[in-house]
Amino acid sequence: MSDLTSSRHGSASPLCTRAGVSKVTLYKWLSWAVPALVVVLWEAAARLGLITPQVLPAPSSVLGTAIDLAHNGELFVHLGVSLLRAAAGFVIGGTIGLALGILVGFSPFARALFDRSIQMVRAIPFLAMLPLVIVWFGVGEVAKIFLVALAVLFPIYINTMLGIRQIDPKLTELAKVIGLDWTAIVRRIILPGAMPSILTGVRYALAHAWLALVIAETLATTKGIGFLAMDAREFLQTNVILLTMIIYAIIGVIADALVRSLEARFLSWHANYAQGVRQ
Repeated sequence: MSDLTSSRHGSASPLCTRAGVSKVTLYKWLSWAVPALVVVLWEAAARLGLITPQVLPAPSSVLGTAIDLAHNGELFVHLGVSLLRAAAGFVIGGTIGLALGILVGFSPFARALFDRSIQMVRAIPFLAMLPLVIVWFGVGEVAKIFLVALAVLFPIYINTMLGIRQIDPKLTELAKVIGLDWTAIVRRIILPGAMPSILTGVRYALAHAWLALVIAETLATTKGIGFLAMDAREFLQTNVILLTMIIYAIIGVIADALVRSLEARFLSWHANYAQGVRQ
């Protein structure tokens, strides 16, 4: 029994460092160490005069600007408007992309009917569609939400379709042999097997949503993080421009964390993804 216990402890020992800290915790702290080091070096270079404030203000200056904008409420107004636009576009585009991906993934007829047209639209440069969107919807909120929805639609559609089509046919054949109906096959085999690809599409779609929102908020508007950056550019307020970039980075980290939580929820059965989420 003692040998068995020692062998178990020996197999678990690689998960901990000599200091007793788990490797998962160590890697998590290490992932934040590099950005923290960059900020420290950036602050030091700015204070030593190696970087001029007009080119790259110190992090402390950017933080001061954020505090000032937060005190007068301006920052929260712009952030709230941008989040609402991104959320509305993501829900609309994600729902359409998921529905089309499932339809095309399951049906060869639907693939022949829709896929080539969708791929042709996806190949059009995003900025090239901007004048047409303005003609269609003007420069109001509908145009901005449409641009975000369009950017979100394609990555979710493609990854959903590929995830479904890459399911091993032998699994479905086996399910039919043991007597599962089509609904059970979809629920217990196809959708779980396609979930890694679907969540990858969600991760790409979140990044595309903010990229589209930046472009959308360059249209005639008076609110939003994109507007805040464009307005700061007119007055050469580099610290405000950097603040908006940092806000986008923070939102990206939070969105990625949300996707990781979804992976932990829906892919707990998958050994590789479960390990990746723990790390």
